[in-house]
Amino acid sequence: MVKLKRSKRRPPEGWELIEPTLDELEQKMREAESDPHEGKRKAEAMWPIFKIHHQRSRYVFELFHKRKAITKELFDFCIMQGLADQNLISKWKKQGYENLCCLRCIQPRDTNFGTNCICRVPKDKLESGRVIECVHCGCRGCSG
Repeated sequence: MVKLKRSKRRPPEGWELIEPTLDELEQKMREAESDPHEGKRKAEAMWPIFKIHHQRSRYVFELFHKRKAITKELFDFCIMQGLADQNLISKWKKQGYENLCCLRCIQPRDTNFGTNCICRVPKDKLESGRVIECVHCGCRGCSG
């Protein structure tokens, strides 16, 4: 069961519809956090966690903005409970960032040359046959 922060409010109407999926993603997150990380680089151990965090935020985003299946109240509740990343969702609404994998990929301070991550480079601009992986989250290309 998804652990909700303590509040006097009950979950809004429609919560029972999205709770099973969020429970499943929460279980995957716990498994990813407890997986052994021997033989992996420090950053590689975090990749499954970033991936599940992205899936959870994308699920809530698509339910509210694309399918219009949940109410604004339920969407705000998910944001307040930390079930979805508000900053990542706000980037997905902007043109050019619709497929963004994580916020670290667009922060220039996290790269050697003060630019965006390699996964933000369009595939047609890269060498053909070259497999790229983001150092931060393991993404193989989120520029579209």
